[in-house]
Amino acid sequence: MQEPALTDTEFQQFRQLIFDIAGISMNGAKKPLVSGRLVKRLRHYGLQSYGDYYRILQQEPSERQVAVDLLTTNETYFFREPKHFDFLRGNILPQRSANRPFRIWSAACSSGEEVYSLAMVLSDVLEDRPWEVVGSDISSRMLATARQGKYPLSRATGVSQHYLHRYCLKGIGTQEGSLLIEPKLQQRTQFLPINLNETLPEMGKFEVIFLRNVMIYFDMETKRRVVQRLLPLLWQGGYLIVSHAETLNGITDQLNLVSPSIYRKPYAVN
Repeated sequence: MQEPALTDTEFQQFRQLIFDIAGISMNGAKKPLVSGRLVKRLRHYGLQSYGDYYRILQQEPSERQVAVDLLTTNETYFFREPKHFDFLRGNILPQRSANRPFRIWSAACSSGEEVYSLAMVLSDVLEDRPWEVVGSDISSRMLATARQGKYPLSRATGVSQHYLHRYCLKGIGTQEGSLLIEPKLQQRTQFLPINLNETLPEMGKFEVIFLRNVMIYFDMETKRRVVQRLLPLLWQGGYLIVSHAETLNGITDQLNLVSPSIYRKPYAVN
């Protein structure tokens, strides 16, 4: 049976849908991606057109989450852009406040590798002193993977031998070829379903927010709104870190540039 074609009109409907839900802007080159990722849902429902599937999305919130999971890109790996972790260890942690727990938020954490990379650094430096890493994502499927803390061993190439021995369990028998994040480390993390394009839940404040490799999918106005939502959750003197391919130029003037991709919230002037 021949698969239905995604018409331009239907593509525009899905473009608007993912923008309205997640703030993600898709250009015309993403049309094959949309059709390729959603065709399995057409097969699931026995539908004859993408328009029929779009109508289901208008009626079923649970299916909208499935579509969001399929249409969002979830590329990540352990210790991605390692200079940021070096800066955390060498510059941020030595000057941390001793009066409160050290908290980091990994926004758009995908399958959790960034969260556990941060947790390894904090555990190594702070040990049993109070600290926490919060990860969030719009994809329920990615969050389920993150909460398991189990990954193919092949994904651990960025993890040092020191961290592998201290924080990772190597699978044996039926689990051979996998690694599990050490349960005590997992206990210092939590994963929340958060849409950065909506009002944020009560989360407390953070010393550092990692907002990496997500704003590349937003238009300028969406970037401004997302960053504006994050700023109140950052302590004075706290850091907002974006990817090396991103900048906050034209997005906010409320943070000071420390080095490329690393910004700091200034202390209030009394």
